[in-house]
Amino acid sequence: MAEPTPRRDQVEENLEEKLVDILKPEVEAAATTPPAEASDKPAPSTDKDFFQALGGWGALLDIGLPWIAFLIVYAATDHNLQVALIVAVACGAAVALLRLIRRQPLRNVFGGFVGVLISAWVANRTGNAKDVYVPGLLTNLGYGALYLITVLVRWPLFGVLYGVITQTGTAWRKDPAMLRGFSRATLVFVGLFAVRLIVQVPLYFTGSLNALGIAKIGLGLPFYALALWLAYAVLRGSLPPEKWDETRDHVTHLLRGNKK
Repeated sequence: MAEPTPRRDQVEENLEEKLVDILKPEVEAAATTPPAEASDKPAPSTDKDFFQALGGWGALLDIGLPWIAFLIVYAATDHNLQVALIVAVACGAAVALLRLIRRQPLRNVFGGFVGVLISAWVANRTGNAKDVYVPGLLTNLGYGALYLITVLVRWPLFGVLYGVITQTGTAWRKDPAMLRGFSRATLVFVGLFAVRLIVQVPLYFTGSLNALGIAKIGLGLPFYALALWLAYAVLRGSLPPEKWDETRDHVTHLLRGNKK
């Protein structure tokens, strides 16, 4: 059988580069992390280290605070949209400042705040409180489609991210267990985005603002935590123990800047 041609290798490299460009905001901080010295081998990580490297549960809590504030203020001020939006933006700014003080990656500091600003701008332009959730719905649709496409073309997003942050390129695709594990973990988040849309879209079109806000919060923090745990469990269960330890160590130490 003929060996793979250089042209085929080039096509795969070009495909990976395009996917990385699309997902650049997701990997910017990890991709710019300097590699560890070969002689300075990091200590083995634990499952707890892995979650802390991803931001821990405190990072998940930050996500919902502006939306909780929006609902409370909107109801307490007799549906004063502008006041509720101002409070939501202020909460988003406070969360961004807290993340900055924690020295989290800039994408975490500004990502959530920009989302709150866009949502507030849309609702203020239309004058309809339910439109504050439109950017979130569109984001879920876009991310869900992107995650699904990466699985269908056998370049699961989580595998691409792993190849980038560990600087191992496409080596993971040559391991059937890793390809299968990353595909399954990515599909977990496809399910996350799908469930959010299935629940929230009908509430949006029926104008059920309170129910929509509750769904936004409930399918944000708790559901994201559940999806993260499921993806984690699926990936771990798809890999042999020694391969899982190696994978977890790579991701954990690189996300933490190779700090012990």
